[in-house]
Amino acid sequence: MRIEKDALGTLSLPDNVYYGVQTERARQNFAISGLTIGDHTHFIWSLATIKMAAARANEEIGMLDRERSEAIQQAAREVMDGKFADQFPVDIFQGGGETSANMNINEVVANRANEILTGSKGNRKIHPNTHVNLGQSTNDVIPSAVRMACYLHLQTLEERLEFLAATLARKKEQFADVVMAARTCLQDAVPITLGQEFSGYLAFVERQRKEGRRCSRDCLEIPLGATAVGTGLGAFAGYQTAVYSHLKVITGMPLRQDANLFDGLQNGDVYIRISAYLKGLATGLAKLAHDLRLLASGPRAGFGEITLPATQPGSSIMPGKVNPVIPEMIIQVSYQVCGHDLSISMAVEGGELDLNVWESLIMKCLFESFRLLNNSIVLFAERCIDGITAHTARCLEHAESSIALVTILAPIFGYQQTVEVAQKAMAENKTIKATVMEMGLLADEEAEELLNPKNLVDPVKCSQLLNRYVQQKRGLPSEKGN
Repeated sequence: MRIEKDALGTLSLPDNVYYGVQTERARQNFAISGLTIGDHTHFIWSLATIKMAAARANEEIGMLDRERSEAIQQAAREVMDGKFADQFPVDIFQGGGETSANMNINEVVANRANEILTGSKGNRKIHPNTHVNLGQSTNDVIPSAVRMACYLHLQTLEERLEFLAATLARKKEQFADVVMAARTCLQDAVPITLGQEFSGYLAFVERQRKEGRRCSRDCLEIPLGATAVGTGLGAFAGYQTAVYSHLKVITGMPLRQDANLFDGLQNGDVYIRISAYLKGLATGLAKLAHDLRLLASGPRAGFGEITLPATQPGSSIMPGKVNPVIPEMIIQVSYQVCGHDLSISMAVEGGELDLNVWESLIMKCLFESFRLLNNSIVLFAERCIDGITAHTARCLEHAESSIALVTILAPIFGYQQTVEVAQKAMAENKTIKATVMEMGLLADEEAEELLNPKNLVDPVKCSQLLNRYVQQKRGLPSEKGN
């Protein structure tokens, strides 16, 4: 055991731990969720880079001697490398504006640096506040580290979305000729191809990738150097310039200081934008998952137009049943991300005066949303989307039997007459093609051409057919080339 001291007194700590007295108090005070800041490796890495950059900056401006600076830098580098991953026990839920989290990294770095210099832990040579936290405040360190961690999560998410986009692009090409009935309000609509359906999914993912890159740029603006309230009190001349210079080198990120440091501490709208992006992505993925469940429903009593890969048995009582478990997982991830978004909105709105102290909740919700999405997207692509097969004949049968095929006739014969066609087809349980031939509105070969779903899914061919038949049936002058 060793004894450590802070403003409230002393505590005994096991000598094998690198955290110190303030971390131990937080560990005892906030045993709430079972999740710790150490569970968020990007956050810990970002904190360590800030401590390393601050040590270099303070040495550069003459406020920290080389021996201490180098020991702090070595300790911070070891934290970045994951050597002390189990030394961050502070619960993710904590009061005090994340002071406990900042002191946790300060104490681990200080104790390891003391060990490097003296062979033992304790604050004899390097103090967590005096040296490791020099020129900093929890108030500027934590939001800076959170934004940097979000940037790292966004880079991973970009890779996951790129993988998903490539998977969707393959399915778009694979299903380019699979003609099916579209649905609006879950009712039969005009023909579409399954490839066109997937092109919509692909376009959504590509748009989300662009939005993610915009959010990444927002994360690169941080309030480091603001110290407690934005005035920079406690940092020495030259520190702000030096710390950003070193931080860029250490992280490889093009980080820049908030244009207004008071704004950087007071307002969390950047978190709202990131969370809104995650919610938009999650809900779009859930929409795709819902669609796949519908199209694969059955296999005999549902749509039954596609088959999803079987990944596990679906029932403990119904033999042979297979459920769409991967899409259902994605949908639940979306619900959780939406819940996180609400919490983040409330926490950002709840900031008062010169600091938002609710960043522990913001951090928890953002990082969990990232984790859920990053972990689920590749599973969705690999274990579900990539293995989808289409029942081409059933898709075409549904397209040919759709009452909505009557839509192509409305510009030719007028809306009211085509309503009569639709009603007759419904009443007699016949196709639109059979009905118009029976009514004498179209000759057999005309009906075969004009009501062929394969022609109607091609915008160019469809418009050419429509123009030609309108001219023929209404006696309009023919346009050159039609």
